[in-house]
Amino acid sequence: MSDYDVVVIGAGPAGYVCAIRASQLGLKTAIVEKKWLGGVCLNVGCIPSKSLLKNAEIAHILRTRGREFGFKFENLELDFSAAVKRSRKVSSRLTKGVSFLLKKNKIDVQMGSAGITARDTVTVTHENGAVSELKGKNIVVASGASTILPPGWDVDGEKVVSYLEAITQEKLPESVIIIGAGAIGVEFATIWNSYGVEITIVEMLPGLVPLEDEEVATELAKEFKKRKINVLTSHRVESIETTNEGVIVLVSGGNGKETLEAEQALISIGFTPNSKNLGLEQMGVDISDGGAIEIDERMSTNVPGIWAIGDVTAKLMLAHVGSAQGIICAENIAGVETTSLNYEMLPRATYCQPQIASFGFTESQAKELGYDVSVGRFPFQANGKALGLGESRGWVKIVSDAKYGEILGAHMIGPEVTELLPELTLSQMMELTAIDIARNVHAHPTLSEVIMEAAHDVDGHAIHN
Repeated sequence: MSDYDVVVIGAGPAGYVCAIRASQLGLKTAIVEKKWLGGVCLNVGCIPSKSLLKNAEIAHILRTRGREFGFKFENLELDFSAAVKRSRKVSSRLTKGVSFLLKKNKIDVQMGSAGITARDTVTVTHENGAVSELKGKNIVVASGASTILPPGWDVDGEKVVSYLEAITQEKLPESVIIIGAGAIGVEFATIWNSYGVEITIVEMLPGLVPLEDEEVATELAKEFKKRKINVLTSHRVESIETTNEGVIVLVSGGNGKETLEAEQALISIGFTPNSKNLGLEQMGVDISDGGAIEIDERMSTNVPGIWAIGDVTAKLMLAHVGSAQGIICAENIAGVETTSLNYEMLPRATYCQPQIASFGFTESQAKELGYDVSVGRFPFQANGKALGLGESRGWVKIVSDAKYGEILGAHMIGPEVTELLPELTLSQMMELTAIDIARNVHAHPTLSEVIMEAAHDVDGHAIHN
């Protein structure tokens, strides 16, 4: 048995970052991981998917826009398996990096399944069956989340898949029905469509990317239509049946029931927190009906000494949010100066083509909250860098409080907009106004000039529109 100041359960972006920060602050730290250092994100999530999306971008240009860029092919061959192999190399490099960082920071890494058996005890069951106990003054739960699977929806890993099978399969399906139009759904639609796969997206809610601004959803639908991606919004999946050839998906919508057939179906309707079978209930930790561990702004549960961070809290299931929570949690444990998070104002990024990036309130949400709203917009089609890239679709939209100039949110769709978020979120955090952003001189030619022009447009003073 070993004694620690902090024992972290889960080595994803929330857990390993928390462990490193705790060690930096002089706390003796251990981390327990069931399967992957780096968690889902680095191994089978956000990192390898971005690698696949880069390959897909090149494939799409060569397949559909080659002549525009001056490329001619007698017989273009695209090897999807090579893209997957490259994504695995990228993932492997980063997970090795996490292992190095944990070792560098003198963190004890225990591979196995964790359970909280006392307020200060974590029991680890290792793969070989051995059991060990870790004593911790503080226990941090960072156990992540898993794919939601409604009753009767069985993932067989071949014809019906989750993100896990989809991101590692080297064989390209000829057709896919994607159930759910959130980030995972639209990103895989982008990847597979770029290689010529026939795609149908089924979404229960009225628009694609349902958590984004309504105008963003409309713009993405237009772009997907151009790419010949079939989109069925306001449609509910009634059943999924596997056949010798693939899958049959029965859906219902405004025109009644419809039968869809494809080689494969991807289920991407959301995630549920991994809060079960950890011993939390026995410790008296408050857990919501949806399975989320309840925490305060310090990342503490209602039980002193037990903390929770990342997707298991369901505050905002994004890797960068989990990492931020991990740092704040460690700092609170150590008793040093720290901060708190305003989850409504944290950045959100979706890497479909075109990309989507946002934070804060949508225009309609701001109005519902009683704000007198002023909105600035600017299109990428008027931006020199975007035109040079050949990616002039989309726009930037800044939502501001007309009375005080407070930035309430921003919503972007277009080339590399995920890289444009920090200026906006930093401005909001530091209580700058759209005028301050507009007066900040932006280099030319850059995509960031669209931010500047949209900021000017909040007062109706955009120069190039």
